[in-house]
Amino acid sequence: MTASVLALGLAACAAFPASPRALPGAESTSASARSGAEAQRARLTLLARKLVDAGAPGVIVRVDDGRGRPVEITEQAPWAEQDHRLDVGDEFRMGSNTKTMMATLVLQLVAENELALNDPVEKWLPGRVPNGGAITLRMLLNHTSGLFDYTEDAAVLKSILGKDPRQWTSAELLAVGVKHEPLFAPGTKWSYSNTDYAAVGAVLEQVTGASLADLVRDRIARPLNLKHTYFATSPTWRGRHAHGYEPDPAHMPPGVPAEFKEVAGPGHDGHVDVSGNDPSWGGAAGAVVSNAQDWSRFYTALMSGELLPAAQLEQMRTTVPIDSENPDGPGSGLGVETGPTPCGTIWAHDGGMTGYSSSNMTDGTGSRTATVLVPTEFLFEFEADPEIAEADQALRTAVMCSMFGKPAPAVGATAHTG
Repeated sequence: MTASVLALGLAACAAFPASPRALPGAESTSASARSGAEAQRARLTLLARKLVDAGAPGVIVRVDDGRGRPVEITEQAPWAEQDHRLDVGDEFRMGSNTKTMMATLVLQLVAENELALNDPVEKWLPGRVPNGGAITLRMLLNHTSGLFDYTEDAAVLKSILGKDPRQWTSAELLAVGVKHEPLFAPGTKWSYSNTDYAAVGAVLEQVTGASLADLVRDRIARPLNLKHTYFATSPTWRGRHAHGYEPDPAHMPPGVPAEFKEVAGPGHDGHVDVSGNDPSWGGAAGAVVSNAQDWSRFYTALMSGELLPAAQLEQMRTTVPIDSENPDGPGSGLGVETGPTPCGTIWAHDGGMTGYSSSNMTDGTGSRTATVLVPTEFLFEFEADPEIAEADQALRTAVMCSMFGKPAPAVGATAHTG
């Protein structure tokens, strides 16, 4: 379950001139630079507060424009402070951002000649994916396989709602997805599917003989010293973490489908705390835990070539159109999406898991990164509350522009749908 950061209306950024970079020998800590940074922080803080006032339990913002100390902001609803005081370093369920790490693992194995992107799924998972001989690893990674999304199957719904504590495996999630008829012939269209990454997870386990948790730890987290990043295999958190919430049935907006209106967990102040619910239904499509600083380090290492050789990084950034009628619009690479915006070209992914919404973005070099983490999901997933959707859009647009050193929109400005 996820929405795309690239679907945001970003036309508002076009009116913002780029902030000048310091000339060689100039003092980067000049009074004007400090004044601009303070104004930027103030605008982002006000937009974050507007999101909380609109109904979000809280928000974490981190922006690194590559020119100085990152901007880090937290805002939180008073009722949520009873459980936990939100901190920018809190661990967070990253949902579908997990796919970027899974794609990185596959491409590392491609570089080591253990896998090839044109390998048919049938080669590694014989008999487990219908028409697997026609579906390649590349198609799984860029969502052109045509496989049905397992999160839309009723068998997984109880886990999504926290009512079923079962531990899902990659094989089980894959089996749920492939029991449905495919949406289209492999390679002919694009359609976001978590089943693609359930298959990717199963392939990684088959080829390496290691668990996904071990692969994330040994190939990404430890080499980069990411102390708050891990593949969750149970509801247990390893460190200080953000509490995630959904409205209780009496306060769930009408726009949320009836089957999603009752979420398991302790309740107070019209909300249900889902922090203790099992995330294993996310699997290779969504089970990674991280925080804003760790993800910035990951993106910098990824886009700068520290994690992948140049050839594999180029493959990751080779895209197909998300919208076939707009070939120059947003594109889907391997585990990451991209698109031109008035502020600059971004590489990004979003994540949505019950109680947690995340947006991570970077430029093409990894020198600029930004993150927005909001501890609720259904209000965004189902576009159930126009006020919160507008506030979220305004904040994320401002964060993205700030990443490119452009001013955030004035408070009250509306980002227009593109």
